[in-house]
Amino acid sequence: MGVIRTQDEKGYRDQISTVDNSGKRVWIYPKKPKGKFYNYRKYVSYILLTILFGLPFLSYNGKPLVLLNVLETEFIIFGIYFSPQDFHLFVIAMLIGIIFIALFTVVYGRLFCGWVCPQTIFMEMVFRRIEYWIEGDANAQKRLNKSEWTTGKLWKKILKQSLFILISVLIAHTFLSYIIGIEEVWSIVTDPIGEHLGGFIAMVIFTGMFYGVFSVLREQVCTTICPYGRLQGVLLDEDSLAVTYDFERGEPRGKLVKHRKEKKRDLTDGVHALKQSVSAYPADALKTMFKDLESEPRQGDCVDCGLCVQVCPTGIDIRNGVQLECINCTACMDACDEVMVKIYKPEGLIRIDSYNGVVQKKKSVWTARAAAYSAVLIILIGLESFLFISRSDVETLLLRTPGMTYQTSEDGYISNLYNYQLINKTDMQVDVTFKVEGIDYIVFEPIGNPPTTIKNATTEGAVFIKIPKDKLTERSTKIEVQVYGNGKLIDETETSFLGPIKSSRKIIK
Repeated sequence: MGVIRTQDEKGYRDQISTVDNSGKRVWIYPKKPKGKFYNYRKYVSYILLTILFGLPFLSYNGKPLVLLNVLETEFIIFGIYFSPQDFHLFVIAMLIGIIFIALFTVVYGRLFCGWVCPQTIFMEMVFRRIEYWIEGDANAQKRLNKSEWTTGKLWKKILKQSLFILISVLIAHTFLSYIIGIEEVWSIVTDPIGEHLGGFIAMVIFTGMFYGVFSVLREQVCTTICPYGRLQGVLLDEDSLAVTYDFERGEPRGKLVKHRKEKKRDLTDGVHALKQSVSAYPADALKTMFKDLESEPRQGDCVDCGLCVQVCPTGIDIRNGVQLECINCTACMDACDEVMVKIYKPEGLIRIDSYNGVVQKKKSVWTARAAAYSAVLIILIGLESFLFISRSDVETLLLRTPGMTYQTSEDGYISNLYNYQLINKTDMQVDVTFKVEGIDYIVFEPIGNPPTTIKNATTEGAVFIKIPKDKLTERSTKIEVQVYGNGKLIDETETSFLGPIKSSRKIIK
């Protein structure tokens, strides 16, 4: 078994790599990554960025395809309208998301952070690439920042920060488009500032936030602000897949020196010749050759080049083991594979694997924890699906007007005044009537226009419910009201009716 050469004695787990012993920020200059995994990440980021910036422009039946208007409690997801009365669906959906993240982390580690998280995509695939384009690779950026201010340095800094601000403006506009809609955002942009002062201030605030995150905070969001990194330490176990250094194969580390390479080549040539013809070497020569092979100290495949550290966007050394700062971006995998190819070693010294995969040479992602999370996830998805399927197109809220008592009319009817809300979750107008099934003596008299819903909106109104006095035998009577839309039963609701007679409760159906 190989020996892990860690830095425990240096307390590397007691501090993060972006802060020194005095508490000052250590600015990270990651080397520009390259390789097949980086190319895959670029393709994934192109797809996700296209979806992010494209969705606000898509509409369905005159409404945005996706709208999360928390200010006016109006939510549209893929053309389906959700009202505040559907809040329970959002709660269950959030629970599903939390359980899914837990399950995904137990199985695949923090892979979401490196490949899908908007923070990483914008930082590594947009802002960092602009920085490489303008200021050069890591060493060039260090030299530029340490150099005296010149016209060339000033020009590069102004150009970079200007592009950072422009992209932050674009992100802020896109973010607000999901909240208030693309048309309202366009109005804020084109109309005079005084007509949309609140929206303009929101634009400025969000732009400043995004600019601060991607130009100043950067990797600090992942290492100190985002709670997911700390959650990872609780969820991961020895079977979880993550970007892992194969210490069994890589240790002990050592530089490739010329005499060792030449000696190894001579020994390799000798063994090859031995395979061709054993008689080509006398017995004494064979004994000497194998003695040299046995005396040659074992050296791991890691040549301690440090490239895995240089390309890391959070500045860690993956060879120390799994750390909360690691976002599984796979940049170190590309860097290590490139070195392994050059020294004629197998790729995958740093790879997606588990601790048990390295030590015991076996992978088992289906553990008891993964099974438990999966079971809970399936139950929640089933519950969400049932509630969504059984969700009515029009939801009715019928409440007796507060502060109003019953009224007695000359024709012998007792009447109560009610306020109603009709929440239409469809894109069609619906004409509504109220009935109590099987009882024709209960009268509904709307105040004003007959109840009619507006597509994807809430309609409010008032209605009198009248019941003959001789039909009432209780002080408070519960009524089950059927709501018909365009002649079809679309909802049912309950309310109470007050009368002059004091007795026990009775239900009218």
